[in-house]
Amino acid sequence: MSRILTQNLVPGMITAEDVYSYNNQLIIAKDTPLTDKAITKLEFYSVLSIRIKDDQENVDVEIPYQVDPDAIYSDKVKNSPEFKRFKKEFNESLLSFKDSVNDLILKQKIDTESLLEKTNAMLGNNPTGIHVFDMLHNMREFDDPTYAHCLNVALICNVFGKWLGMPAEEVRLLTLCGMLHDVGKLRIPENIISHPGKLSDEEYSIIKTHALEGFNILKNLDLNDHIKNCALMHHERCDGSGYPFGLTSNKIDRYAKIVAIADVYDAMTSPRVYRSQLCPFKVIEIFESEGLQKYDPEFILVFLEYVVNTYMNNRVRLSNGLEGDVVLINKLCLARPMIRCGNHYIDLSRDKKISIEAII
Repeated sequence: MSRILTQNLVPGMITAEDVYSYNNQLIIAKDTPLTDKAITKLEFYSVLSIRIKDDQENVDVEIPYQVDPDAIYSDKVKNSPEFKRFKKEFNESLLSFKDSVNDLILKQKIDTESLLEKTNAMLGNNPTGIHVFDMLHNMREFDDPTYAHCLNVALICNVFGKWLGMPAEEVRLLTLCGMLHDVGKLRIPENIISHPGKLSDEEYSIIKTHALEGFNILKNLDLNDHIKNCALMHHERCDGSGYPFGLTSNKIDRYAKIVAIADVYDAMTSPRVYRSQLCPFKVIEIFESEGLQKYDPEFILVFLEYVVNTYMNNRVRLSNGLEGDVVLINKLCLARPMIRCGNHYIDLSRDKKISIEAII
């Protein structure tokens, strides 16, 4: 059996053993054919890799009836002047961020003010930053995914902090926490972190050290302790199911709890070799169905509600082929709002057989 990074899994691969969370909760049973939803579920649990049956690395991928179901909406975003400005500033910031992080690792110094200045430029004058989620959903083609992911998480954290009503200085600190949360991955050899095929047990053990590596990179720098703790604790979960220490809620840094949500949301919405970026409503459904107890309710409920409200009045395609507009959010079931299809309404919280497939 072969060990494959979760980011390289595709539907159709078959699990070679039971897959457990870090606190021994069964996630997927042995001999289960993987689906898109199952792979996204693994990302929700921060499972870095799993064993699949031999000769499955090159399994044929069944492409959905439409390669990019969000193409129409995506095209509208990409053709907007706002997106073109955002993309230019993002790419410039990404280059600057790479230089800063390389200085951090090689010279043990970093200019946080410069990093924040470029981040604020991307956010523009929008006080809530809601548009950032649309921008990021369409900024997904990078040669250096770790750097881009850190920048994505920083931007999400900035918006998230404002949603939480944090003071400006705390939002700035949270943004830096997001920016440097995965710095430990840059200590992992590139041939391992981007390995497209089988991983040895030794290589897998090395990848799992990235949280500790991140803390070790930052621990002697003149940085706020929250930034260091976020590098160490962003994979910890409030119910004790995270790693590297299996900490429970009262032992996890408050900022790390927020970064953890931004981190997993960005990972789950990222495109894969077999599909484009995942519809946010599908991601929210996994958050709700897999247990909100993994995240601090003070933070996760605010985050999910704001993300859903971002798409209020947007047109969506349903799993039954109908198209309609999101007209009412159900706070008890955020992934299943009320949809107006012509002259009739579909309450997705009651009709569980139908779901939102794409934003159009």
